[in-house]
Amino acid sequence: MPVAQVNLGDTVTMSRSGGHEPEVDISAGQKMLSAVSGSLLTSLLVTPLDVVRVRLQSQPKTSSLPRPSSSSLPSFSNLPPNLGVTACCREVFWVNNTSPVCLASGPTLTTSIDSTTPSTSAAAADCAVDQTRRKTYTSTLDGLRKIARNEGLSSLWRGLSPTLVMAIPANVIYFTGYDILRSHKRSPVNKYVSDGYAPLVAGSVARVSAAAVISPIEMFRTRMQAAPAGASGMGVFKETLFGLRKLVQAQGYTSLWRGLTLTMWRDVPFSGIYWWGYEAGRNRLRDLRYPSISPDQARSSSQNDENHTATFIDSFLAGATSGAVAAIVTTPFDVGKTRQQVLDDGSKKTPSRAADGALRPEERSMPRFLYHIWKEEGAAGLFRGWAARCLKVAPACAIMISSYEIGKKMARTMNERKANEL
Repeated sequence: MPVAQVNLGDTVTMSRSGGHEPEVDISAGQKMLSAVSGSLLTSLLVTPLDVVRVRLQSQPKTSSLPRPSSSSLPSFSNLPPNLGVTACCREVFWVNNTSPVCLASGPTLTTSIDSTTPSTSAAAADCAVDQTRRKTYTSTLDGLRKIARNEGLSSLWRGLSPTLVMAIPANVIYFTGYDILRSHKRSPVNKYVSDGYAPLVAGSVARVSAAAVISPIEMFRTRMQAAPAGASGMGVFKETLFGLRKLVQAQGYTSLWRGLTLTMWRDVPFSGIYWWGYEAGRNRLRDLRYPSISPDQARSSSQNDENHTATFIDSFLAGATSGAVAAIVTTPFDVGKTRQQVLDDGSKKTPSRAADGALRPEERSMPRFLYHIWKEEGAAGLFRGWAARCLKVAPACAIMISSYEIGKKMARTMNERKANEL
């Protein structure tokens, strides 16, 4: 009856298999609050893995690091006086702090490595190799260990502030938008898309809106997490902010959306695969929970009939599995996005070109850039950091979706009690 629908709210929550059952509505504010609580918990737990992922993807390709001989190192007699110095057993010099090899001098800046004693040269060379290995990460665990040991444990949560600033509005837009597209009776997704493909379409559309809003914040976070050792805390924050200010002055505000295309290529298919797999996984788990009845009957039962434990377990398992699969498939786009966003060319008003006049790889279109990575580094380059990404994304998806579903269930229960009291 229309009157009953008005009393219950102007929306009808659909079962994930397409059935329609009127339920007490959840307000947009309650959905947003559920998304915020999940965002806070997820950001605190997975930020260290995100830091390692960014470092793995943005570090230059390096070969093995054999101990160099003193004769293979160039002279230091013509080094500029303001070259950055990193202290070790003796002076170690890095070009822009990102060189795949470092050069160690003798006791003074003006001393040539060729003029030092053999023991001094050997010590300098050993120091150079040691410093290089400290900045090279070979795996997720190796990155966690080296960052914590060489930069301090707090460095693993570098970029947490922009992560929180980014995650809260992004997840509010993302999850609330997805629910509206899937549940509202006037949603075009429900009208024009079959129920089997509705999660894919709704998830993709919701992600486009969220990614466009938070892209500048994500660039700030990515550059902050990619910052090498040598500064910490507010120093890294100010340095990253200064770098973005130079970028805006040189290339305009639109430069803050650099990498948005790659972000869309990563996030849109990720969201489609994730929601498609998530809803299929929840349906499958519901079938297993009710083996004595037909799958259609089990799926037609509202999720509101489940207890909190069943809701948490189903959403956690389905979210983690679907998130891991989607993360692996979209890792190449994540690599491309990270490398493009950490590119440092804030002082240049026009795109940089190589000696032959061609654009740098990072400034090419997405397909050409990913093809360049594949040609230069192979599949390993395209999937660099996949383990860290999966270790981050799978629990993040599980925690976020289970927190969101539990929050909605608690809100619906509270609304039902209030409705019964009237």
